[in-house]
Amino acid sequence: MIRLDHIAVAGATLAEAVDWVECALGVPLQPGGKHGLFGTHNRLLGLSDALYLEAIAVDPAAPPPGRARWFGLDRFSGPARLTNWICATDDMDAVLARLPGAGRPVPLARGDLRWTMAVPDDGMLPFDNLHPALICWSTPTHPSATLARSGCRLRRLLVSHPQADALADILQPVLADTRVVLEPGAPGLLAEMETPHGIKVLR
Repeated sequence: MIRLDHIAVAGATLAEAVDWVECALGVPLQPGGKHGLFGTHNRLLGLSDALYLEAIAVDPAAPPPGRARWFGLDRFSGPARLTNWICATDDMDAVLARLPGAGRPVPLARGDLRWTMAVPDDGMLPFDNLHPALICWSTPTHPSATLARSGCRLRRLLVSHPQADALADILQPVLADTRVVLEPGAPGLLAEMETPHGIKVLR
């Protein structure tokens, strides 16, 4: 019922997030856009297998959104790092009935893109923000199809948390993706990436 859609790297500024990804992978990110409802902006990187990577940060030029920002960005501090994984569904209501911790559905638009994102009221996802965020695209063309090929491919996404077994139990009925591995450990994400420069790791 859900499938891996993209991964997100957050930074104290968008420049920091972009620089971190570009240095780690050795490829340039492409233009993204602004999210007025949440006061954030992003840059993007197309990956193989209809996935993409998003570098995201609070937009200092945007007015305060009057609500908690998604991905827990109101509480973000420290160096840029891989912070979130996002899964897509074709039936947001049905999935939220199974995964209510993902939040409330929020309709969004930017340019030709239309989508609904589930966002918790406080902006923070369960399991220390490591529960997958949920997205439902309303436009026929997925963003990954509009991005230039980067030569990068996600090999494995490791989700570590002290309660990884509990998270796995929650996700097992709705997510089947051998690239996603959940294991006990300190909270964090690690992505193994194939790149034009060999295997690189984001964490």
